[in-house]
Amino acid sequence: MKTIKIQLETLTCPSCINKIEGVLNKQNGVDDAKVMFNSSKVKVTYNEEETNPKELSEIIEKLGYPVLS
Repeated sequence: MKTIKIQLETLTCPSCINKIEGVLNKQNGVDDAKVMFNSSKVKVTYNEEETNPKELSEIIEKLGYPVLS
C-alpha cells in the first residue's frame, strides 16, 4: 500500500468531502480516502497494482474539483 496527498484547487463546502470520499472509497485499489477540508487535500491509501495517482486525480477532476499539479 502507498499513501499520497492530492492537492485540490479549493473546497467550498463540507458536502464536497462526502462526495469525494464516497467515490474514491468505492474505487478498486483504494484502501482509504480522507479529505482534509482546511488544507484542500485528499489523502489516499491505495494498492499501486490496482490504481495510480494519475487515475485518482482524474476521478476527482471528473467530480468537478480541479487538482493542482
